Amino acid sequence: MKKGVLAVLSLVLSITMLAACGSKNSGAENGSDAPKANFKVGMVTDAGTIDDKSFNQGTYEGIERANKDFNMDYKYLKPAGTTEADYTKEIGNLYDAGFKFIVTPGFKFETAVFKAQDKYQDAKFVLIDGTPHDGTEPMTPVVKENTVSIFFAEHEAGFLAGVASALHMKEGQAGFIGGMEIPPVQKFNWGFQQGVAYANENLGTKVEIKEENVVYQGSFDDVAAGGQLAAQMYNRGVKVIFAAAGGVGVGAINEAKTRAQAGNDVWVVGVDVDQYKDGEYADGKSSVLTSAVKKIDHAAYDMIKAESEGKFPGGQTLTFDAKNDGIGLPEENPNLSDEIVKQVDDVLAKIKEGAINVSGEQGDLIK
Repeated sequence: MKKGVLAVLSLVLSITMLAACGSKNSGAENGSDAPKANFKVGMVTDAGTIDDKSFNQGTYEGIERANKDFNMDYKYLKPAGTTEADYTKEIGNLYDAGFKFIVTPGFKFETAVFKAQDKYQDAKFVLIDGTPHDGTEPMTPVVKENTVSIFFAEHEAGFLAGVASALHMKEGQAGFIGGMEIPPVQKFNWGFQQGVAYANENLGTKVEIKEENVVYQGSFDDVAAGGQLAAQMYNRGVKVIFAAAGGVGVGAINEAKTRAQAGNDVWVVGVDVDQYKDGEYADGKSSVLTSAVKKIDHAAYDMIKAESEGKFPGGQTLTFDAKNDGIGLPEENPNLSDEIVKQVDDVLAKIKEGAINVSGEQGDLIK
């Protein structure tokens, strides 16, 4: 998301809530009774695996869900690396195999999709959390008619996580660990700070976020660094850390697990998907308080559904936000009391109504 050059068109989508995932086999093999779709869905993974509990997994689960309803052939390819050339190669391999509806998760695909949408004009592309551009400043978005670009209101998800964290702690210190300092991660941070501030001003909490406890590590894969940063914050008296940092966040979760097992009252907030299980350490207990969720699976599902209905929103940039149920907390939050869940739900309703406006820009939030 490039500040100053992207005009985001909000589209209120009807998000279909489906609980079950389809088979990992193609639609032809999974026994679906649905008529066979006339298009094949391909996915190119970003760094990591298909079960990374993040963008790859969320995207693929959405494709699996869609297959249950639309019975299409589908597959994913994992590139050898994470360069534009690596991504472009696998996009071409999918296209050559007849998979002409191609889903790509993450901003690293921006330049590859920029070129592919021209090269493969009879294919359709879904770029999640990014917008096609040529890689040169000012990174001007070019979303062609065979492409849809999807973003999420991370600041709203972060806001809800901030409210929930403050209500659970009541008082004390909170912190934030980000991966790369890019807009989606920054928006999680800014939203989290606003959520804590809102709870302090309106819900009787007294939670502080000090400047020293807001850190961007600079990557998404340094697990050890995430553990070290979390340890430093916990040693300074922080009780809950929001980690929007991929593998770096896994390190923070591991540190929280170690301390929780030792009897310390410390927590971590997960990101993108429900990370409760990542924080489990004994008897089903978890150090993950809650997670700021982007409903990536719904984005993938809805685009496939639109294509099956002849309504693919090509040329558009869509935002999944609170109003269209594109973000939120997990459906189940075992570490939050029923009263806190109710209060967070009330806040979510106010965001949907427009009674609370969460800013996607940085403000004077650290005191």
